[in-house]
Amino acid sequence: MQQRLVECVPNISEGRRNEVIEAVSAVVNQVEGVKLLDVDPGKSTNRTVITFVGPPETIGEAAFQLIKKAAELIDMRQHRGEHPRMGATDVCPFVPVSGVSMEECVDIARTLAKRVGDELGIPGYLYEAAALTKERQNLATCRKGQYEGLAKLETPQGKPDFGPASWNEQTQRSGATAIGARDFLIAYNINLNTTSSRRANAIAFDIRESGRVKREGGPGSPILKDANGEPLRQAGSLKAVKGIGWYIEEYGIAQLSLNLTNIRTTPVHIAFDEACARAHDRGIRVTGSELVGLLPLRVLTEAADYFLKKQERSLGISDAEKVKIAVKSLGLDDLAPFDPSKRVIEYVITDANKSPLLDMTLLAFAEETASESPAPGGGSVAAYASTMGVALATMVANLSAHKRGWDERWAAFSKVAERGVQLQAQLAALVDADTAAFNQIMEAYGLPKATDNQQKVRHQAIQDATRHAIEIPLQVARLSMQAMEVASEMASIGNPNSITDAGVGAMAIRTGVKGAILNARVNLADLEDVDFAKRVRVECEELWSASDAAEAAVIARVDEVLGS
Repeated sequence: MQQRLVECVPNISEGRRNEVIEAVSAVVNQVEGVKLLDVDPGKSTNRTVITFVGPPETIGEAAFQLIKKAAELIDMRQHRGEHPRMGATDVCPFVPVSGVSMEECVDIARTLAKRVGDELGIPGYLYEAAALTKERQNLATCRKGQYEGLAKLETPQGKPDFGPASWNEQTQRSGATAIGARDFLIAYNINLNTTSSRRANAIAFDIRESGRVKREGGPGSPILKDANGEPLRQAGSLKAVKGIGWYIEEYGIAQLSLNLTNIRTTPVHIAFDEACARAHDRGIRVTGSELVGLLPLRVLTEAADYFLKKQERSLGISDAEKVKIAVKSLGLDDLAPFDPSKRVIEYVITDANKSPLLDMTLLAFAEETASESPAPGGGSVAAYASTMGVALATMVANLSAHKRGWDERWAAFSKVAERGVQLQAQLAALVDADTAAFNQIMEAYGLPKATDNQQKVRHQAIQDATRHAIEIPLQVARLSMQAMEVASEMASIGNPNSITDAGVGAMAIRTGVKGAILNARVNLADLEDVDFAKRVRVECEELWSASDAAEAAVIARVDEVLGS
């Protein structure tokens, strides 16, 4: 299942005192679900960029604690540095990484801003997507005058969006903060088979949004200007792209150095293909590219989808396979190996112990199931049966997508395969979730019960854990019936050479449905919520009958194709 992740990149006005930098950044990891990714101090700028990620539910709390700690340890009256700044925490943007919308990041930013103003007494401005006015979307506008000009807080033009509109001893110490929401910024270099930085620059000018200045004639001729004396510009081909060309002595080649400031407007794969086309126009070839720093998984999976569509190949494959396709298509391993485990945010933060069953080999999973331990048991095996069943149905969809003579149908089969892959991931996640639910019940029974209050706490914990242990297999059964639809569709219209795979898939899925139902029912006896238990029993009966009917229809189709 897709992780819901937000990145936060606060910049604090301290880059020289390690003890302060460490104390400020350390508070991040104290918030549940949040992980510190990078701390990048700069001595000359006297500024540190801190990067962390977490779920939308807790990322705002981590940012608040960081801003609070920075205000405690940094006195802006003593600060000097080369970078523009106006506060102890100068900027604090939120960036959607995966499973989170920009609107959610805006809500996080505005909620944090109110809390920073109310609880910490720090004034500031909302910028980028979180801005309340068009003028303040631009960070430079919010920060105009920097710290030394913050007397503007008491003026109508400079009144803050949050916090006190006063320039007093407290605000003089903390300065002001800009809190915002923006899209992910990607630093992206494209490798050329030339050593000419001038030709690389020309390609960059062709591409970047600002383009190049217009001239009366060829290079070196006078620049054309408008009525105000400003240079006229010929726009480049891509929006939200900045760029120059340069020569990299380490590699002995020229590169396009691009900043993609909004990857929804211009994603990496579009920039790459446009660079290939413009380089070709100038007799130059792109040999590969390099992505700088950490990036969201979607950058690579969207690139893979783009290239797969151009090849008319199914998109219904795993993320791991898509990453491989993106790396090769973009030439990310042209200059150095590209290791997704160290470069993709979702992979970097993955807990190695998060999926102990799924991470096992098939043999190890079987041996663990056969051991004396009651978990994993039927619930986890049921979830895995459905996972394998929909995997088989997805395979039929992918085989059908590139069957000879069916070229015009590839997109339709690709959509089925994509749905199958999504269900496969959801069901696989429930393999470990079922065992975790059983363990939660055992932990509840192990709580102390010496006093009346402890007995009440223990009793409620048992009831909550029992309900959870019912809901997990119910999710398995519901998702399995959606998976059965994939198997049914592929048995009906998929590649007839793979009809038995669709049949085996349907049988495995039916086992998953019924196994999950049994595990939901076995826990109902201990649940005191009678109404909930009644609804569960009715739903279980319906799912049981539906799985029988669906599997029977698939097997009838298998018999028809095989000629029983």
